[in-house]
Amino acid sequence: MRVTSYYPVIMTDAVGPTAAFYVAHFNFKSLFDSDWYVHLQSVSNPRINLAILDGSHETIPVSGRGKVSGLLINFEVEDVDAEYARLRAEGLPILLDLRDEDFGQRHFITADPNGVLIDLIKPIPPKGGFAAQYAPEALPG
Repeated sequence: MRVTSYYPVIMTDAVGPTAAFYVAHFNFKSLFDSDWYVHLQSVSNPRINLAILDGSHETIPVSGRGKVSGLLINFEVEDVDAEYARLRAEGLPILLDLRDEDFGQRHFITADPNGVLIDLIKPIPPKGGFAAQYAPEALPG
């Protein structure tokens, strides 16, 4: 299989407000916009895409219809401290405060209006035995 694109699709009953949230807070723009599906693309990187879908739409098999649950979206960013300050100032909930993890991340977690967790991450050098768990090319500089 040769994959040409990959992106998450958030199923919700609030397509418009969810799309507006990602446009307002995460620098996305709409490439396709309907009442049942919105395809978003990052303004700064066209390879980063996200879709919002009405979870009751007929294109979804009945057994798979519903709302998103149990999803965590990771955004690796250049300056996680600045993003933390910006999103706090914009009133987003901070579910996990900004902190460094021994496994190699400086991060914090917020959430979208559907309860989807959003983890904003800056890779940092891992501590202790965690470095040995990385492939050499995956170690942050």
